[in-house]
Amino acid sequence: MTDPDGHFGERVARTYDDSTGAEFDPAVIAATVDVLADLAGPSRDALEFAIGTGRVAVPLAGRGVAVHGIDLSEAMVARLHDKRPGIPVQIGDFSSVRLEAREFGLVYLVFNTVMNLTTQDAQVECFRNAAAHLRPGGRFLVEVMIPELRKLPAGQTVVPFTVTPSRWGFDSYDVATQAMASNYLTLHDDGRGEFWAVPFRYLWPAEMDLMARLAGLVPEHRWDSWARTPFTGESTKIIATWVKP
Repeated sequence: MTDPDGHFGERVARTYDDSTGAEFDPAVIAATVDVLADLAGPSRDALEFAIGTGRVAVPLAGRGVAVHGIDLSEAMVARLHDKRPGIPVQIGDFSSVRLEAREFGLVYLVFNTVMNLTTQDAQVECFRNAAAHLRPGGRFLVEVMIPELRKLPAGQTVVPFTVTPSRWGFDSYDVATQAMASNYLTLHDDGRGEFWAVPFRYLWPAEMDLMARLAGLVPEHRWDSWARTPFTGESTKIIATWVKP
């Protein structure tokens, strides 16, 4: 049976904030919030696509930014509201759900989540939806990895990213369709093995610029970290912004 919360149901939500990944480091979160609070501009309001458990939204709201959210997963949003009940969230697909009569100074989509939209059409609609929620002069920000295709020798389709005695993780790529998946295998103390996979569609910086143009947005910044260091050919991720004229 399909989980109405997609790939981020109760099973994931209950341990999501326990992650030891770099994105959950308090210093990284603080740097992220610094940038977003600055980009929110004088209106001091923002909309987060895929707001989840509030990893970013809660501290950003703590900085005085009026944060709203859209997310498919009720299980993830329940954790957000345990932390900060007052953040309004609309349940649904962030590529299509509209908050009626609302415009923001900033719409943002972080931590590779644009790739959760697994077709190019859906990603194009995401950019259009962001533009529809921006007031003139507002910004759309996306943080996303650069696909690690340079790590693939000829004939190989898998890149490992986690190898421990009890947990293995690897990304699988289909370079013809830009489809990929993050795959996890966990060995539990009782000897049980558990497999979990999340599908994605990777995309390139130039492709995002074209999606933004189709949505009527103009390129602004290209960074490779929340320290606003310039994006280069060696960068492993991009943080990009586009402005609504």
